[in-house]
Amino acid sequence: MDRKVRVRFAPSPTGALHIGGVRTALYNYLFARKHEGEMILRIEDTDSNRFVPGAEEYIIEALHWLGIHFDEGVGYGGEYGPYRQSERRDIYKKYVDQLLQNGKAYIAFDSPEELEAKRKKIENFQYDAHTRMQMRNSLVLPAEEVSSLIEEGHQYVVRFKIEPNEDIHVQDMIRGEVVINSSVLDDKVLYKSADNLPTYHLANIVDDHLMEVSHVIRGEEWLPSAPLHVLLYRAFGWEDAMPRFAHLSLLLKPDGNGKLSKRDGDRLGFPVFPLDWIDPKTGDKSSGYREAGYYPEAVINFLALLGWNPGENAEIMSMDELIQKFELEKCSKSGAKFDYEKARWFNHHYLQKQSVTELAKAFLPILKAHGCEKNDIQLVEKAVSLTKERVNFVSELWEQSSFFFVAPEVYDEKTVKKRWKEDCGTLLSEMSEQIAALPNVKAEPTEQAIKQWIEEHQYPLGKIMNACRLALVGEGKGPHIFDIIELLGQEETIKRIRLAIERLG
Repeated sequence: MDRKVRVRFAPSPTGALHIGGVRTALYNYLFARKHEGEMILRIEDTDSNRFVPGAEEYIIEALHWLGIHFDEGVGYGGEYGPYRQSERRDIYKKYVDQLLQNGKAYIAFDSPEELEAKRKKIENFQYDAHTRMQMRNSLVLPAEEVSSLIEEGHQYVVRFKIEPNEDIHVQDMIRGEVVINSSVLDDKVLYKSADNLPTYHLANIVDDHLMEVSHVIRGEEWLPSAPLHVLLYRAFGWEDAMPRFAHLSLLLKPDGNGKLSKRDGDRLGFPVFPLDWIDPKTGDKSSGYREAGYYPEAVINFLALLGWNPGENAEIMSMDELIQKFELEKCSKSGAKFDYEKARWFNHHYLQKQSVTELAKAFLPILKAHGCEKNDIQLVEKAVSLTKERVNFVSELWEQSSFFFVAPEVYDEKTVKKRWKEDCGTLLSEMSEQIAALPNVKAEPTEQAIKQWIEEHQYPLGKIMNACRLALVGEGKGPHIFDIIELLGQEETIKRIRLAIERLG
């Protein structure tokens, strides 16, 4: 590549960062690191009406948790700042004036009521070359009246003047050449006097140019605006410095058609945000991947493969491996269904990579929440080592291992009906005597001794083992029965067997 690679992630602080936005940030990061380039964090907060307190901090924290780091931008500094668009008002005004002076834009005074009236009068109304001369703007009004209206404080917008019937060619690194005729574009608003701020379209172009952005990697939803941005680059005379575009495919609903939404997550029980988010206006809480127990590596690995294929069968990849293999040209043009079950599969893999000590430490607060505060750490580690293969999240360890810490008080009815036969009490009573006679209950020698006793008496092995599991666990689950006996210990094992005989008969 001729130019130094510089990409930007430019979210708007209008709420929680959607998981689709996280994927966009990730692809920018992978591309920048692959080409030894730089990545900018820019906050696009020009829409003051949609600003949400706390959203910017949320975005920064979420990306930091995921391991997506920036070289410059909000919170990082850099020589191209400021990096919040609301702090760059004076910069944009200069370029607005340039477009007006060169006849590439014009001032419009149409009120919301006037625009609505025009929409009712003209079907599929669009503010463009065919309608602009019917409106209240500087193309129609005398210059003196325009100046007077501005001096009197009348609110106005600046619109980009798009000439009709021109084929605009956009070169996209994922989709190839995209051609759109200018007649389908309206004269977009570039600037609003109400808050002295530009709209996304102008601020985006000016900042990308001034910050020397070489590649714009963004979501598919921005593809329709690409021709407008090409025209703006031309209007400023910046064609030679125009960045290369890449528009990523949409993340789709897990079931059915359409774009992934928060409602899909609520309906199917999975997060669509990286962190928990509490809406400051309503107080509504939305779950996040971090608080749901996902590892950041799992989220990154999962998202990377939603819309990009490295061309090989490998699925488990570290960030470094993703960087090494990533190519924009291998991104899909079609949308990717959001397989939330696959996300859990990835988390299971990364959980298994954690040491037993790390998992036990993470499990301790859950034990405490269930009233199990005083536990020997070795007991916790052993319980974790016996059950971790069965879980996708640390929080699920309680369901799989609670019987190690709390004796069952009730017995699963279905398991009782299926596994506890008339002679089970007698058989388990004998088994408890065999266990009591052992010098210890280490798993392997205990298994040999009990199986030898069963074989000598020609007792049914399956019946005894299933009944014993029910007595010790309370249901038909858990790891190898003799591992359970070893961890519970001789005294507790005998106590639970006798209690089950007493209660089940």
